[in-house]
Amino acid sequence: MYNESSISPEIETLKSDCAFCQRSFITDQILKETPAFRIIADHAPLVPGHLLIVPRNHYTCYGDVPAALDDELFALKQEVQRFFLRYYEPTVFWEHGIFHQTVFHAHLHCFPFGETHYDPSKNLHELIVSAQEDIRTWYSTHGQYFYLEDVHNAFLFAPKQDAYQYIIRNVLWQAALARNKQTAALPAALRQKLSGPFIQDLQVKWQLFQKEEKNDVDPTNT
Repeated sequence: MYNESSISPEIETLKSDCAFCQRSFITDQILKETPAFRIIADHAPLVPGHLLIVPRNHYTCYGDVPAALDDELFALKQEVQRFFLRYYEPTVFWEHGIFHQTVFHAHLHCFPFGETHYDPSKNLHELIVSAQEDIRTWYSTHGQYFYLEDVHNAFLFAPKQDAYQYIIRNVLWQAALARNKQTAALPAALRQKLSGPFIQDLQVKWQLFQKEEKNDVDPTNT
């Protein structure tokens, strides 16, 4: 279900105890591999279609990922957005940025939530992000953050518990419930047990999407 045609031979910086560093831990979840990243199905999907974009090398968060990888990351985000528009709903990107993170390897959640309901006038965010460099600058200067990107804007938040809880409860949680009340309300361990059919369906859709993308580039490729 994944593409290894462009895997880089460069030396990787990996940690033996990191689930995202060890490819054998996530083989069944991999949808695509590029020289610096993997797109994988979340092992306990909050809603159908829940994906992660994960760097192959070990970085603590996306504020730690070097600028040399920005173009590749941006291309993958656009690919996920096209995939979600075709099979699900518009994309919401979410990163803990090591604030309340459980796996300390950078990973960007990709949710097909469609419209979200964070109102910028509430001024919970610290800045509107226009480029990855904004995240790196914040991380190098201030450290922890969390990040939300909806169909309108990308927001970086300081690690404040009240703002974090607001976004979790009033934005992400409400969007998840609107998409799938049955799975979103379950604890992660139970979602993981029930994840098989969701991941299989996602893999089928992703494989179809990859074929459609090739046909869009070359209409004679049928």
